[in-house]
Amino acid sequence: MTLLLGLLHDMLFAAVPAVGFALVFNVPVKALKYCAIGGALGHGSRYLLMHYGVPIEWATLCAATLVGMVGVYWSQRFMAHPKVFTVAAIIPMVPGVFAFKAMIALVEINSLGFSDALWASMMNNGIKALFIIAALAIGLAMPGLLFYRRKSVV
Repeated sequence: MTLLLGLLHDMLFAAVPAVGFALVFNVPVKALKYCAIGGALGHGSRYLLMHYGVPIEWATLCAATLVGMVGVYWSQRFMAHPKVFTVAAIIPMVPGVFAFKAMIALVEINSLGFSDALWASMMNNGIKALFIIAALAIGLAMPGLLFYRRKSVV
């Protein structure tokens, strides 16, 4: 029961920034609900994968690929570009906390001096943020690489 409530909570609070960023990107009003669904679907799938022990980087790659696949489907169905549905939907998965912790550690190294703990914190959080951003980019590009090829994959 707590997993279901946590999942619903996560999906609801991921749909809000997806719609907010869709508004910033001037997405048509008719597509806003699909941006919300995509954001909720992506963040919710990442939440479920992480709940079952998948590391955040791999969970983000799978979730971004799912959002990309659904975005390609919606783009064919509604005759719009896939980025209309996908870019705003992956924004809630951007690793702001990890990037913030890395920058705080860097600032503390600059002001307090070097320490192994600060350096480890900066590198751990910075590399994690980098891998999550790479997973978002690769996952978002994956459907385009698979579906819009002139030659077959195999």
